[in-house]
Amino acid sequence: MTTSAVLEAVEQIVSSGQDLDELLQRTVTAIVERGGALWAAVLFNDEGELILGPHAGVAEPGARRQSPVVLEGARLGELAVDGLDDQPLIDRVAALIAPYCRPTEELI
Repeated sequence: MTTSAVLEAVEQIVSSGQDLDELLQRTVTAIVERGGALWAAVLFNDEGELILGPHAGVAEPGARRQSPVVLEGARLGELAVDGLDDQPLIDRVAALIAPYCRPTEELI
């Protein structure tokens, strides 16, 4: 799968208006199924500690790349991807999902 195809899939997912958990789950699943990654996950920042959120695939930490999920200067978490060497793609997806990684109480 090409980078543009993965980005197109993720852009469609984030514009779908789904509930946040479903949106993030579908995003990490798309990275694995369409991007060829072994594993992908959203890690949420909880007072400086990263907490595993939605994830897909089988983890292979030795092949991990991460990109911060940042919105308005606040580090909300990380997008972690195993087995995919396309750092610009990982960075772009992290930016696309940033508005959906806010604590629930901030979205109400």
